[in-house]
Amino acid sequence: MDLEPGTMDSVRAGPFGQLFRPDNFVFGQSGAGNNWAKGHYTEGAELIDSVLDVARKEAEGCDCLQGFQITHSLGGGTGSGMGTLLISKIREEYPDRIMETFSVVPSPKVSDTVVEPYNATLSVHQLVENADECMVIDNEALYDICFRTLKLTTPTYGDLNHLVSAAMSGVTCCLRFPGQLNSDLRKLAVNLIPFPRLHFFMVGFAPLTSRGSQQYRALTVPELTQQMFDAKNMMCAADPRHGRYLTASALFRGRMSTKEVDEQMLNVQNKNSSYFV
Repeated sequence: MDLEPGTMDSVRAGPFGQLFRPDNFVFGQSGAGNNWAKGHYTEGAELIDSVLDVARKEAEGCDCLQGFQITHSLGGGTGSGMGTLLISKIREEYPDRIMETFSVVPSPKVSDTVVEPYNATLSVHQLVENADECMVIDNEALYDICFRTLKLTTPTYGDLNHLVSAAMSGVTCCLRFPGQLNSDLRKLAVNLIPFPRLHFFMVGFAPLTSRGSQQYRALTVPELTQQMFDAKNMMCAADPRHGRYLTASALFRGRMSTKEVDEQMLNVQNKNSSYFV
C-alpha cells in the first residue's frame, strides 16, 4: 500500500510485479508529504478500510494464521503514519496473532527530510503499544555494510533492500522449511521478550563477504557466530559492545550439527559473560 501511485507502478512494472494479485495493490493519489498526521488521520484513514479488506481476504485463505509482517520506514509520512494505523487496526481485528514489523528507522547521517525524527517519534509510541516484535534497521548501518564489508563503491537502494530481504528470509526460514529446532514467530517472541513493551530487536546477519574474497572464506559455525555478533554485521548503527544483551536468538540455515551449534553458543556466552544479563 502507498498514498501515491508512482511506487506501486514501478513494483508492478518490475520483475516481481507478477507475484502479487492486482487487487492487492492499494494506493491513494495525493501522497502523505512526509507528514505523519496525513498518513495516520486524514489521507491514510480514508484508505485504511480497503487495505484491511485485502488483509482480511488473505487471512481467510489461511489454515492457521501465524501473524502479520509489515515492512515500513519511520521517516516518511505513509510508512510511519499509515503503517502504524494499519498495525493498530490489525491488532483490533486479530488480537491473538503475532504482529512483526521490519522498521527502517531514520539516522542523522543518512537523512532525506528534516521531519524524519518527528515521524519516527510519533511512530515508536504506536509500535510500543501495538506491535509484538520490531526488527530495527537503519540506512546508515546498511550503507556501512555495503561500503566496508561488501566493498560496493556506490550502493543503491536495491543493494540495501537486498540486505534487508536476506535478514527477513533468515528470520522466517524456520516457518517455511523443516528443521531440527523449529521455531516460529510466537516462540521467538516468548524467548526474546523479557517485558512486553521491550520488543525492539537488533538484527545481525552472516556471512557477509565481498565478491572478491568469497572463495577465501571458510564457513564454519564458529566463524558464522563470531560474524553474527560483530558490530559491523548489525543492521542498525548501534554498537552492541556499549550495551548488554538481555536476550539473543541465533537462527542457523544449512547443514550443520546441532551439537556444534550448542557448544559454540555456550562458548560465546562464557567468553562474553559480562555482556549477557
